[in-house]
Amino acid sequence: MAEPLVFTVPEECGGMTAKWFLKSRCGLSTRMITRLKREKDGILMDGKILRTIDPVVSGAQIVINLPGEGSSFIEPVEGSLDIRYEDEHVLVVNKPPFMPVHPVKQHRTNTLANLVTAYAKKSGAEFVFRAHNRLDRNTSGLVLIAKDKYSVFKLKNSVDKTYCALVHGRLEGSGTVNEPIGLREDSKIVRHVLENGSPAVTHYKSLFSSEEYSCISLVLETGRTHQIRCHMSHIGHPLLGDDLYGGSLSLIDRQALHCGEMSFIHPVSGEKITVTAPVPEDMQGLIDKISV
Repeated sequence: MAEPLVFTVPEECGGMTAKWFLKSRCGLSTRMITRLKREKDGILMDGKILRTIDPVVSGAQIVINLPGEGSSFIEPVEGSLDIRYEDEHVLVVNKPPFMPVHPVKQHRTNTLANLVTAYAKKSGAEFVFRAHNRLDRNTSGLVLIAKDKYSVFKLKNSVDKTYCALVHGRLEGSGTVNEPIGLREDSKIVRHVLENGSPAVTHYKSLFSSEEYSCISLVLETGRTHQIRCHMSHIGHPLLGDDLYGGSLSLIDRQALHCGEMSFIHPVSGEKITVTAPVPEDMQGLIDKISV
């Protein structure tokens, strides 16, 4: 079971209903509050059951005992995890390339979800695998995992990610690609810029470049499938190793894309957490050549 959440009622909130306080100050969704009402000792004020219609008292301690969850349907598979940050509520893992995040028909046991499920079971603190962000199988980097439903809710719109990519051609300065994206009519996978597609905004900045290749950092305002790959191809700078969007496989056998930095507001403490992960060897070798 997750650690209880503890809040102290500030003076200005004294007298307001518990439901209002739980939603506005504790960040609980209506659905979560409804479930907690059914749990024994789900919501307490100074050790006594707190009903949602009751007023909260200034200075009182509100304790929220998050409900337990059933075991995950994901098969646990032991393996090596590069854990970059962990506490009772969140886990951040550096995913290697060529590993899917979730099980699919072709990859049922060799995914990040399998490894994290085994790790959670072995540590005695089992939780359902909930990845806040999804990386393509061949993209490496940081994946944020929420250990409980409360953290899932609180992490929404509070996570910023910075990617590193290697692209074809000389790309200098910085810029923004603000072009909607949609599926290509002849494919179930490939995206392209489409007038009536989903809004997509990508900010990029060149770190260094040569005549043939550039190393860039990218920040997304939106999180569309294949957004970086599609946008960079659209402006004439496809990612190295991304043959699906026009990149060459001559130097690297996967898209040269890595999520190397992540910042988020912690769902319980409110503290800003920043986590980093170095680029893997296949990309670092190419970066060294470009930066010479």
